[in-house]
Amino acid sequence: MAELATIARPYADALFKASTEQGADLSSTVAWAEELAAIAANPQLSQLADDPNVTHEQLFGVITGVAGSALPDVARNFLRVIIENGRLAALPEMAAQLRGLVNRASGSSDAVVQSAFPIDAAALAELGVSLEKRFGRKLNLTVEQDQSLIGGIRVVVGDEVLDTSVKARLEQMKAALTA
Repeated sequence: MAELATIARPYADALFKASTEQGADLSSTVAWAEELAAIAANPQLSQLADDPNVTHEQLFGVITGVAGSALPDVARNFLRVIIENGRLAALPEMAAQLRGLVNRASGSSDAVVQSAFPIDAAALAELGVSLEKRFGRKLNLTVEQDQSLIGGIRVVVGDEVLDTSVKARLEQMKAALTA
């Protein structure tokens, strides 16, 4: 997927630059970009986009219709450029790179907390404070449930992993016993 990353980079950079110059709320820019990316990732939409009988305007109408919410003008213009340049397949990567640029600008990182059990809001807030101290930056937490962990948590922040799960400890014991 290096090719998609290469294609997506200038679009994400341009969108980030335009949003900051216009004083737009970057979190809302990321939100609509991710919404459009989710729509673009749909296999049926990809098939529609590849159909030579479908015009750019028809494709634009379908995507904006599915989006449902009132997209700002910058989002509509961005989507038109993406469609006209045939870069719809790269839109999910553009949104991911935009999120990375926004995180870098705000000094934060996305973190995925995997847990065997659901985590309530109070426990997540407390965990967030501890993790921010541990990783030394503000974290945007997302929780995923993974019952194979048995217990404990596994936290992924970029390329860093903090694994305190029961599954990881059992694998460590197995490795020690078989060595």
